Amino acid sequence: MKKTIEEHAERFSAAAAEYDDEQDSDEYLACSNLVVEHADPADEDVVLDLGTGTGAIALALAPDAKRVVGRDISEGMLEQAREKAQDAGIDNIEFGEGRFRDPNYEDEVDIVTSNFAMHHLSDEEKREAIAVIADLNPDKFVLGDVMFFGTPDPEEPFYSPEVDDPATVGTLADALTDEGFVLTAVERVHEQVGVLVAERFGDAGERVSLDE
Repeated sequence: MKKTIEEHAERFSAAAAEYDDEQDSDEYLACSNLVVEHADPADEDVVLDLGTGTGAIALALAPDAKRVVGRDISEGMLEQAREKAQDAGIDNIEFGEGRFRDPNYEDEVDIVTSNFAMHHLSDEEKREAIAVIADLNPDKFVLGDVMFFGTPDPEEPFYSPEVDDPATVGTLADALTDEGFVLTAVERVHEQVGVLVAERFGDAGERVSLDE
């Protein structure tokens, strides 16, 4: 991670009020829509949205899910998310502090989602985060993010090398499969933006990582 968690939290809290208005690129919107489409919760599913920000993904999934839990490091972003949920009259959603490697959540979860957040972690930290997610035993993990399908190009508008650390698609795929996930969809939105859908099959108690 190129900045500390506290530095990232402060940066996003400062931008929280204007954040939604600034996320208007075709690629960002397409990525968000694909995360929601692939998550596709049923009415008995519990969803955990990591790096929830102002709650765009969590709020979109809540009408179809049993319960949605949003976690983020930025209190400013979480305040925006709570206000949006209240304004929309959505009451099956809960927002609170949590991190990829310490999500502050230990209950049942069926689907984990994350959109445009994990790229702040180093590759090793991403592996640790995916291991934590796997330990929660979800059936599905849908990751939308900045990721490299080809040669990285910092001139593109999707990441800043001084604060972001995106991974290649191959690095993410390896981390997911090492934790027993099976990639069931790879969506290329842009050469540097994509969505990965990873699923785990069988009963939760029978699931083991491939290195055990």
